[in-house]
Amino acid sequence: MEYQRLYNWVKLAGAASELEFGPNQIALAAWDGRPICIGRYKNRLFAFAYKCPHASGLLSDGFIDALGNVVCPLHRYRFSISTGHNVSGEGYRLRHWPVEERPDGLYLGLPFTGPAPPDL
Repeated sequence: MEYQRLYNWVKLAGAASELEFGPNQIALAAWDGRPICIGRYKNRLFAFAYKCPHASGLLSDGFIDALGNVVCPLHRYRFSISTGHNVSGEGYRLRHWPVEERPDGLYLGLPFTGPAPPDL
């Protein structure tokens, strides 16, 4: 049986158009009172941490480069927007989450932490 990652989906907004994307293609959203970043790259949306794992630079003040990497404004560390891997070689990992646009809103996928359903 192929492993399928399970998520708890929480609604972030009624639609992606409700978010205010800056010229850097990053918008701020909140889940449970905590800020997160939503990045737009090649007409897809990605969710990632508000602060850089290196020195806590605000990633909402950074940008997304032409290769789809989130660039921290403090030290220019780069992270893949889709995997969170540090691509500039420093060894850090950026927290990231899947995003789904549905007819009734924009959803953030949080890792499922409860017991596995009986059919898995």
